Amino acid sequence: SVFAGMNGSAIENFSCVIYNISLMNCTWQPGWDAPGDTQYFLYWQNSKYNDAMECELYIKNENGRNMGCRFQNVRIETEKAYFLVNGSSKDSLIQFYDEYI
Repeated sequence: SVFAGMNGSAIENFSCVIYNISLMNCTWQPGWDAPGDTQYFLYWQNSKYNDAMECELYIKNENGRNMGCRFQNVRIETEKAYFLVNGSSKDSLIQFYDEYI
C-alpha cells in the first residue's frame, strides 16, 4: 500500500454533518484492525489559503478515544475542505485517512 502503516488501522466511516448553519460534527470509527491503544487526531483546512488546524473539541468514547470532532463557528467556503485523520499507537504505525469534502 502507498500509505505507511498497518492495513486496517486507518479510521472508517468518516462523515460530517452541519447543523444550525455554523456547527459541524465529524465522526469516524476506529480501523477494524487498529491496536487498542490507538488514538486518532483530526486536522482540517477549510480553504487552501488557510493553515491546517487541529480539532479543538474532540468527541470521545468511554475509553477516552477520539471518535469525532465538534466544530463551532464554521464558515463554509465554496471550495472543498480538506480533512486528515492520523493515528498513533505505541505498537505499530497507523495509516492516515484523508478526504476532500
